[in-house]
Amino acid sequence: MRKKGIVIGFHSAMALVEDLETSEVILCKLRGKLKKQGLKIFVGDKVEYSSDGAGGGVIENILPRETFLPKPRIANVDQVILVTTVKDPEVPLYVFDKFLVLTERSKLPTIIVFNKVDLLGEEDLKKLEKLESYYGRYYKTLRTSVVNKTGIDKLKELFKGKISAVAGMSGVGKSSLLNAINPGLKLKVGNISEKLKRGRHTTTSARLLKFDFGGYVADTPGFANLDISDIKYDELKEFFVDFREYDGMCAFADCLHISEPGCYIRRLAAQGEIAPHRYDNYLKMLDEISRKAP
Repeated sequence: MRKKGIVIGFHSAMALVEDLETSEVILCKLRGKLKKQGLKIFVGDKVEYSSDGAGGGVIENILPRETFLPKPRIANVDQVILVTTVKDPEVPLYVFDKFLVLTERSKLPTIIVFNKVDLLGEEDLKKLEKLESYYGRYYKTLRTSVVNKTGIDKLKELFKGKISAVAGMSGVGKSSLLNAINPGLKLKVGNISEKLKRGRHTTTSARLLKFDFGGYVADTPGFANLDISDIKYDELKEFFVDFREYDGMCAFADCLHISEPGCYIRRLAAQGEIAPHRYDNYLKMLDEISRKAP
């Protein structure tokens, strides 16, 4: 009898599949005919599997993917939680906007979490409010602090029942937030440890960690290297959500918003309707892409 599960990790050529009904983790191999078809399986894939009669399983079918995140390779991700900070560290807006370009490219809903708000003084709070006012037009935003528990319950609700990828620069407190919403978070593998004694278990790919309250989070940070070199020069504008709002308003349909006459985006940036730093960062990214082009 076939059962349904979700791939939460790999051990050598075997997949760790968590049964969607019992939460038991089964070490499964891919059915030979699927291998012959050249099908690849990734963390997050929903699968149908059967017992192999020896405590393990065989993946019989890979169910259609709803989404796919290429870096790291995770199927069926529901959302990206982008964690940033205004202080300790102060994340450069160029770095922050590059994260957003990559999440937009993934076509996944993005939630911006402003962490460590307990550290903010009066001037820092003004800076935060300005960022919330602008980015909040396009994204859901949330303030959090592990120290005084600000936003922790709301963050927990955002993760609940979903497969999430967490992104953000080193030092912004991603791990601390995850521990705050689910203390002692760890991969529950039940009695699978005996099977894993066949070889040393080293993680070389993404894994999904399960929350006690329901839902999963990728334990390998997505978008880690912020590489935009494979984005085409003329498609970068598509990943600026505030530019897309004014599609078709420029004098020329193929306007790249650089120096073309009748560019509506440049006019809005000059007027402050589009944040000047966003437009400046767009130009910097274009330059970065052109310099890396072969």
